[in-house]
Amino acid sequence: MPGRARPLRAPVRPLRVTRTMQSFDPRVTPARPDLAASYLRGKVEAARFVEGEAREIIEAQAPVRGSPSLDAPLLTEALKGERVTIYEMNEEGWAWGQLETDGYVGWLPANALASPSVAPTHTVAVPRTLVFPGPSIKLVPIEALPFGARVAITRSEGPLSRLASGGYVPARHLVSIKVKADDPVAMAESFLHAPYLWGGKTSAGMDCSGLVQVAFMACGIACPRDSDMQEDAVGLELAPTRVFSEPRRGDLIFWEGHVAIVRDGKTLIHANAFHMAVAIEPIRDAIERIGAAGSEVTRVRRTR
Repeated sequence: MPGRARPLRAPVRPLRVTRTMQSFDPRVTPARPDLAASYLRGKVEAARFVEGEAREIIEAQAPVRGSPSLDAPLLTEALKGERVTIYEMNEEGWAWGQLETDGYVGWLPANALASPSVAPTHTVAVPRTLVFPGPSIKLVPIEALPFGARVAITRSEGPLSRLASGGYVPARHLVSIKVKADDPVAMAESFLHAPYLWGGKTSAGMDCSGLVQVAFMACGIACPRDSDMQEDAVGLELAPTRVFSEPRRGDLIFWEGHVAIVRDGKTLIHANAFHMAVAIEPIRDAIERIGAAGSEVTRVRRTR
């Protein structure tokens, strides 16, 4: 593990990039003025370059924050079983690293991490499932796992599957890690009424781009974390006006800082701060309401 750093007392200065070096998105680039990943040597300026070490998320979900503080903004969440490359640990129990799934960079609680163990075999396929300490659903649950959490199963005991890490999960709540869903809209609909949470990506709370990422990645479709990244990377671009006359299930409608998924010719689903939840809304109503607040549709992308 890299040397222990002194606790940061002030926000980290923006990454300095020389004229001869490329500019990188700091959200997915593990580089700061004082420290950067070794693979970025020669591409960014930093006082020190390190290899980083592989770790695994062992909590049901772990916050990824913009700085090493409980009061720092929530950037995204990492789920149980996800791998992370850690480049620094500080004395206050925070780890700075990059998520393997989508490349996001930030600070995580060090106690949510451990050395990688058994490779996951299954993922949670329902919005949330419970882990029981023994092979009985009458026992008091010891943990609740979110959709997308990755687990290793050692054996089945009736309707329950035993985890390599200990505990039992209803077998019907899991699918093989190799199995992918075929309809991201149906995946998004399973989170209907989940509360809105900036940076969240579970049924306990999620934001607009978190809903899109979870739904599309469940179908094996690569999807970055934030809506502006998704606007450039997911699907094929359509003229914005086509959404009014030819919306198709699975289309993504983008506004500045917001994204929604088309369900059918008349409705969409999105996590939004107006309803403070994942909600289904008529397409025209959403476009008019958001437009009245000063934001017009910026792009429509077809994903199916």
